[in-house]
Amino acid sequence: MSSRFLTLGPGTNHAVVAARYLEFHGVDPAQLEFVETPDAALAMLLGGEADWFILCSVHPAAPRAVGHFMRGVFIADCFIAPSKKLAILTHADVARPRSIGLFSAVEDYADVSAWETRVVIGEGSLVAVGARLLAREFDSALVYAAFADEHPGMFRVDAQIESPDDAWLVLGRQRVVEPDGLVARRDSAVAATLHKQSG
Repeated sequence: MSSRFLTLGPGTNHAVVAARYLEFHGVDPAQLEFVETPDAALAMLLGGEADWFILCSVHPAAPRAVGHFMRGVFIADCFIAPSKKLAILTHADVARPRSIGLFSAVEDYADVSAWETRVVIGEGSLVAVGARLLAREFDSALVYAAFADEHPGMFRVDAQIESPDDAWLVLGRQRVVEPDGLVARRDSAVAATLHKQSG
């Protein structure tokens, strides 16, 4: 029986990175399903409707997923991966933007001090922020750079932002570490550096 993986999407960093993770492990991409919210994924995981939930560690829901559900949901794996490129986009017909929409997970990725009003959104995803930009709830937003290509002529790019290397959590129902134990890679970059120093 094949495992069912969940992540946030479609159209998100989660969708891109989770697919990369499954490819790395040789897992059929059809085993990846999308949910709109972390709560929906956690409910499915706890209810036995899915086996794994892939969540970025900087997502606002990550502390709650790990802490609040600590007796039923456990970190089973983690990995490092960059995500989609980001950009600050502004409506093309706005000469001097005054308001900017920011998803709380990425609000520190750029200097936005030039905007008088900063609307920080703590739920949803960058896709939802893009939809609100499209609805003109703010003049600008920090969203996926590809959003400009998806809506040609509507926005100008005020800043290009590279994705950081994020830590990603793979959550499951089975605890993989002993109470006094440790799960770590002996072939990690840190391990290689320590080996060179001791040799």
